[in-house]
Amino acid sequence: MNTPAPITSRQEMIDLLNEDLAREYQAIIAYVVYSQTLKGAEYKSIADELALHAAEELSHAIQIAKQIDYFNGTPTTTPKAVKTSDKPKDMLRFDLENEMETIRGYRQRIRQAESMGEYALSEVLRKIIAQEQEHFMDLAEALGIDNPVIEQE
Repeated sequence: MNTPAPITSRQEMIDLLNEDLAREYQAIIAYVVYSQTLKGAEYKSIADELALHAAEELSHAIQIAKQIDYFNGTPTTTPKAVKTSDKPKDMLRFDLENEMETIRGYRQRIRQAESMGEYALSEVLRKIIAQEQEHFMDLAEALGIDNPVIEQE
């Protein structure tokens, strides 16, 4: 497991949280689009699940924006790019990859927050990461991946 670089300033934490926020925006957009464009009876239940994920990601975005404000920063307004495809399995893989990246980022952010003594932030992130891991498992199941592992970078 790689140890994240120590944070030396509140501004660094703001910058990292804004990266996280951009990923949350990306997830909201992807889940909204994918939930409405997945076609076929075999994708009906996962499409419904993705719509629920979109709402959870919006909650995450609000919580991250609140933390950025707590650090006296300004939340970003720009999402990371959203990959699209007309193939349902591709969309689900894109989401799986995005969730994996998000979970890795939050694992680092939790350690960084605790190294700064920002335990309230780490608790907020722990609650978010629990939902992100549920999303990851839902997507892996939809893709037929048993016991997926989130590799550390």
